[in-house]
Amino acid sequence: MAVITNIDDLKRIYKRRVPKMFYDYAESGSWTEQTFRENVSDFDQIRLRQRVAVDMSGRTTAGEMIGQKVAMPVALAPVGLTGMQSADGEIKAAKAAEKFGVPFTLSTMSICSIEDVAENTTQPFWFQLYTMRDTDYVSRLIARAKAANVSALVITLDLQILGQRHKDLKNGLSAPPKLTLKTMANLATKWAWGLEMLGTKRRSFGNIVGHVDNISDPSSLMSWTAEQFDPSLDWDKIKRIKDEWGGKVILKGILDAEDAKMALSVGADAIIVSNHGGRQLDGAISSIKALPSIMDAVGDKIEVHLDSGIRSGQDVIKALALGAKGTYIGRAFVYGLGAKGEQGVTDALTVIQKEMDISMALCGHRHISDISRDTVLLPENFGYEWR
Repeated sequence: MAVITNIDDLKRIYKRRVPKMFYDYAESGSWTEQTFRENVSDFDQIRLRQRVAVDMSGRTTAGEMIGQKVAMPVALAPVGLTGMQSADGEIKAAKAAEKFGVPFTLSTMSICSIEDVAENTTQPFWFQLYTMRDTDYVSRLIARAKAANVSALVITLDLQILGQRHKDLKNGLSAPPKLTLKTMANLATKWAWGLEMLGTKRRSFGNIVGHVDNISDPSSLMSWTAEQFDPSLDWDKIKRIKDEWGGKVILKGILDAEDAKMALSVGADAIIVSNHGGRQLDGAISSIKALPSIMDAVGDKIEVHLDSGIRSGQDVIKALALGAKGTYIGRAFVYGLGAKGEQGVTDALTVIQKEMDISMALCGHRHISDISRDTVLLPENFGYEWR
């Protein structure tokens, strides 16, 4: 059994175990993948400030995100097709998150449905909503989330149209996978994954199949989905969805200070500084470099979170030092899920928490709330060099 010491250990197992189609789906960005790469590499420009002869006893990584107590300020981000990375993947990830004490966010484009996750967990989870042209379907989704006792609605703003991800087109991405000669040759080498998949009935988009008319096969489902993202989404529609939901709302996909101000004006409870993991607008600024100007604009008025690029506990500390109150991991937990199922998600969370704890201590802090701008050293004009 491999010893797991960091997220890359899980990634290596994940790549061996999961079909290429779904590995590439997670491990890719749009167009040239510049933003996908820089989401990670820009964290490397930030240095942690070591402090010594400080009492490091009695440490804790516990905190809060939107008023919810968390074991550490790290939520599982919404990731589409999670249930194709491992059989019943969303259920496994939600259970791991619940046991660990961090939020789980279910994607609209999940394999396991809202109801599936609710039936297999005891604590409320969060639900990420894509706004669709079919407003009746969106209303039904919101009603289903309420019935499942979802405690926060995460509205994604940066997918009005779908960014082109070359690998998905070349692989013929679908759920379940189309059985071409190329696909079957790859699946034949992933027998453990295949045996698990044969043991579940959940192999397509659980929040859509059975809830939309005229969806009969994977091709009709994929075409319906691609046509449904709402290009006319604007702040008025966001406000209407927020009012229809009536509970806590987090707006995901903010990368510009002016958009952060608009999110504040519609009454969001939190925003997520995010570029969709580099999967939408290639050439956009990385999330960590967008964070400083957004904090300047709204940081004292709304809770600011960050996703895209976090692969370690040190990355979490760097985001918190620049003002974020919470962070999200997507790929990092997917690596664990694909590698080892529910235990792999727990492993990913454990790795990140341990890295946070040790690094926090060596920076001279005992509590997450003590992390501040003084915890890091930044290059000149970090986050402000692009005008």
